[in-house]
Amino acid sequence: MALKIKMVGIAVEDPIKAHTHYTTILGFKSYMYDPDNLLAIVVSEEDPEGTALMLEPATHSALATQYQKGLREQKIPVITLAIEDIKAEYIRLVNLDVPFIKKPTETAWGMEAIFDDSQGNYIQLIQE
Repeated sequence: MALKIKMVGIAVEDPIKAHTHYTTILGFKSYMYDPDNLLAIVVSEEDPEGTALMLEPATHSALATQYQKGLREQKIPVITLAIEDIKAEYIRLVNLDVPFIKKPTETAWGMEAIFDDSQGNYIQLIQE
């Protein structure tokens, strides 16, 4: 029996705002949401039983804040999300005022783009 990744977490500036952004703008589905305890977990609309994404408060750990800041300063994405049509997703997100630091670009490993999640992170999109 092989291990599967069930949930990953990323540090965000504000889990409540992140939950709203990830569900209304990025199109994720709310899996668990408890604003009183700053708990926000989202899943893919297309794969709700797949890997969940916990939006963890960066303020819970000074190390998380430093890590997040370090990645951002070097323009390193904190996570990679897959999409079937990266150009269409890019246009959709730009129309929703999502800022990109890298437009869809062909690379040695395929098509990629990088955007700002409004919560202190850069997110990489890759085309499946």
